[in-house]
Amino acid sequence: MLKTPGQSAYIRILVFSGCLLILTGCFRTASEYDASEKTQVQGFTETLRHQGIERSYHIRLPQGFHKGESFPLVLALHGGGGEGRKFDQGTQGTLSDAADRRGVVLVFPEGVNKQWNDGRTEIFKGKAYDDVGFIGKIIDTMVNNYGIDSRRIYATGISNGGFMSVRLAMDLSDKITAVAPVTAQLSKALEGKMPEQPISIMIINGTQDPLVPFNGGHIRLFRFGRSRGEILSTTATIEYFRRHNGCATTPERSRFQDTDPNDGMEVEMEKYSGCRNGTEVVLVRVIGGGHTWPGGKQYLKRIVGGVSRDINASELIIDFFLGHRSVR
Repeated sequence: MLKTPGQSAYIRILVFSGCLLILTGCFRTASEYDASEKTQVQGFTETLRHQGIERSYHIRLPQGFHKGESFPLVLALHGGGGEGRKFDQGTQGTLSDAADRRGVVLVFPEGVNKQWNDGRTEIFKGKAYDDVGFIGKIIDTMVNNYGIDSRRIYATGISNGGFMSVRLAMDLSDKITAVAPVTAQLSKALEGKMPEQPISIMIINGTQDPLVPFNGGHIRLFRFGRSRGEILSTTATIEYFRRHNGCATTPERSRFQDTDPNDGMEVEMEKYSGCRNGTEVVLVRVIGGGHTWPGGKQYLKRIVGGVSRDINASELIIDFFLGHRSVR
């Protein structure tokens, strides 16, 4: 059957919008790994059953990993239409490189039907998979089987994966220390919820994101298409977490060096400190940035917007994570 230009564009957006990233290289089965010995960089796949479904996730262990040394863990959540095993391709390998150099374990879970039930009730009607429970099981397995430091567990993601990381902040603050959504903020459907504990958050959003509006409103794949969920503005999301964490009202402001004037973008940071339990709330505002991972791969620029070359989002995120340890 022939597809109309609109249908073709819709398919391209589903495949590419926010669906960034994963391990470069092959994954083996977990049975081939000996957790009692220090390793070179290794990647392999594990599965677990949740809600009667076999779910998979991909693990990347940094060089020198040893179960007895309590390494930190970062969960990286693919965008809608993406795959966990390809997540790092969208970052151009910057996420795995940053994690390897800092001694961080990465886990790339796979969503059912290449999507996450991130709480937007407008699009996840009917059978909604319990992705919060699935990710909670992954965390427990990584702590039990790999000796992961339970006080240093973090989550990031882009687009649908970014929204999912925000949902994890709301529902799993007892397990996750900090989150860093990219091209995502708090959906209206979750506005009435509150995390059980203070949780650090860094939001990296482009002001010219054509899919997820920086200033809030309805997410639409096309200008007049149906809503894929109503969201708060980036500023309102930051304020939500600032209030919850009890942070100071005035942020520390800074600007990154414009290392690539040709990308037509600038990057500013607002950092709220003085929060409960040593948490922080941070906004990285990519002025002119699109629905993209800064420092990552440029794709479909006319549809998703441009990629900032002034910052490496992967390094920024992991360094932010490693600055926080849960007090629980």
